[in-house]
Amino acid sequence: MAAIDLIVLGILKKESLSAYDIQKLVEYRNISKWVKISTPSIYKKVIQLEKKNLVKSNIVKEGKMPEKAVYSLTEAGEREFERLMLEISTKPIHFFLDFNAVIVNLSSLSPEKQKVCLSDINSKVKELKSYIVENLAVKEINPDIPPEGIAVLKQQLVLAETIETWIASLKESLGELP
Repeated sequence: MAAIDLIVLGILKKESLSAYDIQKLVEYRNISKWVKISTPSIYKKVIQLEKKNLVKSNIVKEGKMPEKAVYSLTEAGEREFERLMLEISTKPIHFFLDFNAVIVNLSSLSPEKQKVCLSDINSKVKELKSYIVENLAVKEINPDIPPEGIAVLKQQLVLAETIETWIASLKESLGELP
């Protein structure tokens, strides 16, 4: 998957890291909330990228800790990173919202169960929005967080707010009070 390649290559472009450290950085930056990327996929991805000579590993041992592979970009990896940046930025934008599978099937449920589904989705959107607001408050004052990271959080906040408004209008169109 090109997005995972780009995430891993982008992280390694800034610094050499182990797969574990990449995974921790993905968690810390909450990247998996915005891009489909999992812990196992990171470990698999660095191995695949090494086989393609896009990254290279050095085995290091720190103190009494076990040996670990630390990955860094090769020249080919630098070129692939730039190629993916340019390629992905020109692709059509798709919003994959899992709850849309529920929305397109709402009419197959009784009105009561439709309300339950909409209420559940609304609750999850509010939960996500609350999480983003809290995360943004913490990260906006942290000088170590790059402006691009803040921009993604702000984008997600706008999206959550827009979905809240949309759910209210959908409830209204179905005859339910917001």
